[in-house]
Amino acid sequence: MYPLHPRPRPGNLREVAEKIEELTGLRVQVLGGSLVMSPPPTGKHAGVVFSLRRQMDRALPDGPRAYENSSVMMPDDRDDYATPDLIVLPDAWAEDDDWLADPVDVALAVEVISPSEKARGISEKADWYALAGVVALLAIDPRKGTWVLYTRPANGGYQDVMPGKYGETVGLPEPLGLDVETGQFPVYGDKPRR
Repeated sequence: MYPLHPRPRPGNLREVAEKIEELTGLRVQVLGGSLVMSPPPTGKHAGVVFSLRRQMDRALPDGPRAYENSSVMMPDDRDDYATPDLIVLPDAWAEDDDWLADPVDVALAVEVISPSEKARGISEKADWYALAGVVALLAIDPRKGTWVLYTRPANGGYQDVMPGKYGETVGLPEPLGLDVETGQFPVYGDKPRR
């Protein structure tokens, strides 16, 4: 058992999340006032992120860049934040001293679904990004070889939801305006090594 100090209470969830990450190595986010923990990504999970990042690094227009390990805040609540697997921000982000990006600066957030993630968790994440005002979210599901592009956030949800499957091209909206090839993304196997 890990000693956890301080205890969760309103106003210090970010501090608790940071302590859990430090002690366990789990990825911890604060979504809608709740601590959400994820195990370290599998190799295939990381492979999807790597493949997508390579494509974006080659194709992004001048200005925006794809970053890993960067978090986006909920407006008006710096304790509430998400850490997508990949996030597209202005290139000036590389010189920023803050660790929370403003959602108005996010051109795209990417979430790669973990093998054990529940549909409810995926739906809640999409709602969180929409509520924060992130203009586009790409959810990639290596369990099924599918993806969903969410765009036009309004009224606490995304107004446009475009599903697809591996092998189909994802057309990212402006200001990115590029196509992502999904045919090379790996699919999770049946039995992970232990």
